[in-house]
Amino acid sequence: MSSPAATLTDFRGSLAASLRDYSELVKARVTALILMTTWCGYYLGAARTGASSVSWTLAHTLAGVGLAAGGTAALNEVMERDLDARMRRTASRPLVTGRMKMGHGAALGLLMVLGGSLYLAWAANGLTAALTFATSAVYLLAYTPMKRVHPVCTFIGAFPGAMPPLLGWAAARGRLDAPAFVLFGIVFFWQFPHFHSIAWLYREDYARAGIRMLPVVDGSGRSTSREILVCLGALLLTTVAAGAAGIAGRIYLTGALLLGGGFFWAGWRLAAGAPPASGESRRRARHLLQASVLYLPLLLALLILNATVS
Repeated sequence: MSSPAATLTDFRGSLAASLRDYSELVKARVTALILMTTWCGYYLGAARTGASSVSWTLAHTLAGVGLAAGGTAALNEVMERDLDARMRRTASRPLVTGRMKMGHGAALGLLMVLGGSLYLAWAANGLTAALTFATSAVYLLAYTPMKRVHPVCTFIGAFPGAMPPLLGWAAARGRLDAPAFVLFGIVFFWQFPHFHSIAWLYREDYARAGIRMLPVVDGSGRSTSREILVCLGALLLTTVAAGAAGIAGRIYLTGALLLGGGFFWAGWRLAAGAPPASGESRRRARHLLQASVLYLPLLLALLILNATVS
């Protein structure tokens, strides 16, 4: 018979393993990014009226959006379990290894999406709830299956991916105004260099799974490079539009130009580099990915710190 100390150690180990599995199922890091951009939209929407950016409505909004986002991630892993099993970077996910049953993952994901949407309808407003549910539906019913069919999947997926600032804005204001769509545009264009750099790095993995992202089907890398540079240029213009729309002031605008210039330079280095399969090309793709990971939180911080009140 094991000692109480050994039993407690086993319980702690089992609990930690379960928490890791659930964290992977709901893609906790991605969900955290979604909550960050949702909070940014809420903060900036509230700032337009001079209302408090810290409120129970904000807490309810983050809880509801977090539930729906985590549930969407779980259902995505249910739908793509066979693809995940073919890729080294996802082969250890709990549904793939059998540490978690498919039915459990599907039921939990569906409950979270529906529960999060209904919670938002009750605690925030109907517009936020409807947009949240629509975001999950487009991600699961359009983007997820399209990944197996055509590179246009990235364009389709960029729409639900850019929704969090709109959700936050809608929760704060009860409607969508023009500046909210500028925020949408920033996240929309940011996604292309971010996700193309990931697909560039893992093109063999994606090809093995049959995921038809642009860097996978574009052997020369030219089309991918063009799309990265076009979207980086559009991103730079959209960040300038945020200043012109009166969302933030001159400090933000200066910082946005500096950040955008550095981000564009990282994309240019990848576009002007070696063939996609080369080690140098992979190194530059990793640099672009790192630049994208730094860019968005720094830009959002500038927006928040230099937000204007109307």
